[in-house]
Amino acid sequence: MTGELEGRVAIVTGGGRGLGRAMAVGLARAGAAVLITAARESSEVEEVAHAAAAEFGEGRMVPMQGDVTQQEDCRRVVDRALGHFGRVDILVNNAGRGMKYVSDEFLTKPTRFWEADPEAWRLVIDTNVNGPFLMARAAAPAMIAAGSGRILNVSMNHSTMRRAGFSPYGPSKAALESETVIWAQDLAGTGVTVNAILPGGATLTGMIPAGFPEAARAQLLAPEIIVPPLLWLASDASAGFTGRRVDASRWRGDLPAGEAAAAATDDAGWA
Repeated sequence: MTGELEGRVAIVTGGGRGLGRAMAVGLARAGAAVLITAARESSEVEEVAHAAAAEFGEGRMVPMQGDVTQQEDCRRVVDRALGHFGRVDILVNNAGRGMKYVSDEFLTKPTRFWEADPEAWRLVIDTNVNGPFLMARAAAPAMIAAGSGRILNVSMNHSTMRRAGFSPYGPSKAALESETVIWAQDLAGTGVTVNAILPGGATLTGMIPAGFPEAARAQLLAPEIIVPPLLWLASDASAGFTGRRVDASRWRGDLPAGEAAAAATDDAGWA
């Protein structure tokens, strides 16, 4: 897919680490210009952009501080992409908060929903549900005007959404998949597609607590697993493919991309 996205412009929220970093670099390697955001730690996205400059040249990747829970920040991010690159073709809603904001022991000692701190609940829901809405709301008008666009929402396994002790993270991703299906229908006929993408299992990201056993850590998926299906979903080849969910762990690199997508895809939501 090298060069497949030449001339395209992508926004990747939460692009400083884990899945976000892997996707931002993958998009840049495929030729896209990328704006990456971080809510608080701008040094992380600045480091990613610096590394990208060494590999792809200056200006291919632009870092920016922006909190997806803030409507004005979302507007600023989209305006910066439009002002700097002249267009927005791809939005990757990756920024998220996980169960570690509820408890550092969430993998070994589940927190029952009535034990969860309401402030932690609000933080996770605000970031994982409201954040993608605010970003998509800000980006959609420019995509509609251009007659094409790709909105990609980073999700997770349905079994994890139902896992005991995983409130509010599970409910937040269930809501995100509902958003995916509804937005795809809202945008039907515009040339803008909306899909969910997930790594397909526990992944080595910042959501894994520091005390996670090293032996178990070695079994986690690498964030880069998500890049091949991401690039297909971001490309012209996926035109008309919308309201679906693609599981990266089921993506077969030995198949043509369209067949690999079919093998890795099911309906988004609870169908």
